[in-house]
Amino acid sequence: MTPDPQSPDTRRSRRVDDLVAGLSLDEKLAQLVGVWLNVDREEGVVAPLQDTMQGEDVEFEAFARHGLGHVTRHFGTRPVDPEWAAARLAERQRWLMERTRPGIPALAHEECLTGLAAWRATTYPVPPAWGASFDPALVERMARRIGEDMAALGVHQGLAPVLDVIRDQRWGRVEECVSEDPYAVAAIGAAYVRGLQSAGVIATLKHFVGYSASRAGRNLAPVHAGPREVADTLLFPFEVAVRDAGAGSVMHSYAEIDGVPVAADPTYLTALLRDAWGFEGTVVADYFGVAFLHTLHAVADDAEDAAVQALTAGIDVELPTGVAYLEPLKAAVLAGRVSEDLVDRALRRVLTQKAALGLLDDDYKPEPSAPVDLDPPASREVARRLAEESVVLLVNDGVLPLGGAAGRRVALVGPNADSVTALFGCYAFVNHVLPQFPDVATGIEVPTLLDALRAELPDAEIAHERGTGVDDGDRTGIAAAARLAASSDVAILVLGDRSGLFGRGTSGEGCDVESLDLPGAQAELAEAVLTTGTPTVVVLLTGRAYAVPDLLGRAAAVVQAFFPGEAGAGAVARVLSGAVNPSGRLPMSMPRSAAGQPYSYLHPRLGAASSVSNIDPAPALPFGHGLSYTGFAYTGLTADETVPAGGGSIRCAVTVRNTGGRPGAEVVQVYASDTVASVTRPVAQLVGFARVELEPGQAARVGFDVPLRLLAFTGRHGRRVVEPGAVVVSVRRSAADVVAERPITITGPVYEVTGAERRLTDVSVHLLPRRSTAEEQS
Repeated sequence: MTPDPQSPDTRRSRRVDDLVAGLSLDEKLAQLVGVWLNVDREEGVVAPLQDTMQGEDVEFEAFARHGLGHVTRHFGTRPVDPEWAAARLAERQRWLMERTRPGIPALAHEECLTGLAAWRATTYPVPPAWGASFDPALVERMARRIGEDMAALGVHQGLAPVLDVIRDQRWGRVEECVSEDPYAVAAIGAAYVRGLQSAGVIATLKHFVGYSASRAGRNLAPVHAGPREVADTLLFPFEVAVRDAGAGSVMHSYAEIDGVPVAADPTYLTALLRDAWGFEGTVVADYFGVAFLHTLHAVADDAEDAAVQALTAGIDVELPTGVAYLEPLKAAVLAGRVSEDLVDRALRRVLTQKAALGLLDDDYKPEPSAPVDLDPPASREVARRLAEESVVLLVNDGVLPLGGAAGRRVALVGPNADSVTALFGCYAFVNHVLPQFPDVATGIEVPTLLDALRAELPDAEIAHERGTGVDDGDRTGIAAAARLAASSDVAILVLGDRSGLFGRGTSGEGCDVESLDLPGAQAELAEAVLTTGTPTVVVLLTGRAYAVPDLLGRAAAVVQAFFPGEAGAGAVARVLSGAVNPSGRLPMSMPRSAAGQPYSYLHPRLGAASSVSNIDPAPALPFGHGLSYTGFAYTGLTADETVPAGGGSIRCAVTVRNTGGRPGAEVVQVYASDTVASVTRPVAQLVGFARVELEPGQAARVGFDVPLRLLAFTGRHGRRVVEPGAVVVSVRRSAADVVAERPITITGPVYEVTGAERRLTDVSVHLLPRRSTAEEQS
């Protein structure tokens, strides 16, 4: 079919061709870099080695005299009034169009992992909370809200989602990751991509690939993952986000995998990402990642060599600024050390993206945005619902829900009980930027858990003692906290993390840990409160799952909330009172100790406890675990008996019924186990899930159509295959709690995966007619 010469796509393509042919080398290179203004190079570092890598302050006009590819974090570097900043951004776009020869506007990018990282913007729960909700539809709705805010301000690209699979809970960036399960990461991450891009904002997948598999859980450390682990576990979420969700951008990982930095590896950035997966967007550098080939990895002689290697591998845009892709890359081109054709390749991708956003259209006019509320009621409602769905009830002896607390004396104790920052992750503006501006208000309404509980339980007598800090080791308040608990009817002990950056927190980027014990003197505080004998509810506000087997065994109840955002305190309070029935499930195994790390429930048989080692890596609580204030029963599991290996799928279904007295949501989890394979396989792997809301007595028939692609693995010859043989499909309440299972036989010859197969499980939920009272009793 001949393209319509007058169609917008054809006109935009011609515009790109004309620009590539007409730009000078300086103008081309200017399109491949960003500029980061108003950033302090020494105080409050927010990017790795920012203090040494960020150049001297520059004037926008001088830096962008040949044009500009990206404006780096215009809203997210300092607390600025959004309307003023939007007008300033529009002014700079007009300057680029009117005062530079190319006349090309820049892309503006921002961080947006837990909401737009800007002052006054809604801040949502962290990604482990998304994973705990097992609700991709709600995550997609959240991401669309984020994208709409960004688009209203003139922002074009968001640096999210993070699709790293959790491998070691000691890693500080666990709080940025969805789950330890690649299927859950893929399903929920793809939902985020669809939501953000439906608002016209480009999603950037982070960190491609291997970043989370660093040795000993250290940030920016070597990764010694074999090609099978990379292909079968770490790459899958990225493949789904590219092929199924259509992600527009990918950010390379800082990691080196088996000695080769990803930023210089065309095997991943070109052969796999583009040639195999068909990715057509832009590959952007993680901040200073191109220069790191020289300064950190020592695989490049200097910035020029680093630029050549990165460009050749497939990095199109250097962020956050032009350390390597301006003068060093220009020198390499002029000396013939790299072909200008590779510059044109990257340039064409950048300009094609700008064209698709309408920035190259003749009628594009950057205008200041109309007054915009970045934290409107609709966004707060999504934040509230996601926070509520993500709270995980770990143990409960019946003390929860608190219900009618009239006249009860409640001791609220702990360092996170009356803390705003305890509700947010390190990429939330409150924790990412505002610590450098202590006199600036948060800009959003954020009640603490103390505030929320007093509002939720107005007839209770709630007294508060801090006890200790998160990690300051201060023990002077422990005795007072224990006295308060002893004189109360119930104690609520609020423990956990303080998220920050590069050692300024107990969780977050650059805040890795050697132990998975609670930080500081919190364990001593817990011991003092538990020893009083007062029924104690422990609330964990954290970025990772800590090893707290003593609390799980001794507390009357334990509630886990992964940094639940601005509406998180109210969500936790409503779960404690019973106004909300908890429905979250653990997105990561809850460790028994740090000795079992790195750990994943996706281990082969050798990964379990055995008589030949004295260390049992089994977690205290498994992936997928979570309790409710109601009960659920499963019946009638059915599944196909035979399935052809060649592109088939396993169809199975089960009935789940709410057997309790209050509405609730059950997360139905389907796992598969490969009985015998040519390489070792996980004991079980998640292949589908459904969040099912049911009224008391109500039942639903939940169906799953599981593509055999999910059972594919890298065989002994390095090709991804589905092998014939026996498979067991099971419905579980968690990875370790099997409800029912059925044997399946995969028939036919070995099937080699082509990439055209479906990658996500189709789910159907059909509510069933209610049974009569007599039927219920029988």
